[in-house]
Amino acid sequence: MTLFAGAQTGLTLQIVPETTAIVPGQPFRVGLFIQHQPGWHTYWRQPGIVGVPTSIAWELPPGFTAGELEYPEPESVLMFRIKAQGYERDVLLQTQITPPMDLKPGQTIPLKGKATWMCCGNTCHPGHMDIQLKMPVAAESHAHAQWQPFFEKERATYPQPSNAWVTQATEEGLKVTLTLTPGPEARPFAADEKVLFFTEDGWINSDEPQPQDLRPNGSLVLHLTRADVYLGKTIPTTLKGVIQRNGGWVKGATWRSLAVSPPLGRP
Repeated sequence: MTLFAGAQTGLTLQIVPETTAIVPGQPFRVGLFIQHQPGWHTYWRQPGIVGVPTSIAWELPPGFTAGELEYPEPESVLMFRIKAQGYERDVLLQTQITPPMDLKPGQTIPLKGKATWMCCGNTCHPGHMDIQLKMPVAAESHAHAQWQPFFEKERATYPQPSNAWVTQATEEGLKVTLTLTPGPEARPFAADEKVLFFTEDGWINSDEPQPQDLRPNGSLVLHLTRADVYLGKTIPTTLKGVIQRNGGWVKGATWRSLAVSPPLGRP
């Protein structure tokens, strides 16, 4: 197995496997592992009002198909003094690839593509690089001893919905109000607890403050600001985003990123 690695301004990239081999017809995962130098960051699938998301354009052998690039939960990052959505930590972006059934054990398959990104510190540097991972074909495969734990750890951070919370959203002008009401299985909010909203489609301005109010009934009201510029093709009818809190959203669980998409009520 041959692994790709390359250093660029502000970061180092590797294309890595979750398993040791390709089994004919059996989906497997590979990932782009990004290590940021101190003070540098790249961007989530929706960067906010500034930035460019990391992406991969795959050039796979005939019969192979690749799923979408999967991003773990985002972080708040600063492009100069502007708040955006991305990663300063080391991060693994995953793709599921499905091989054809007619592969023969003993072959070595090159998985090629082109990665593109923008890496920012005190300055910003768009970049692109040809990537390649060569993997053997075998009748069976095993978890890669070095890399499989990274894949599993990142998947544990993926934003997820929860029926423990009822979400409502209203919009008037540039003001958007998001209300989170706990159900019986929800972990209640503390009086001084803060959450952070990440926009999934760019409808919300990532750089504006997000004041919040805790109501007597335990509901949290989050006040957001609509972005001045929206690059989507149609005006959204739902408020798509991820809300982060430390300590978890439901009783007995510690995952911190809640995926929400309530209908947007408008006058």
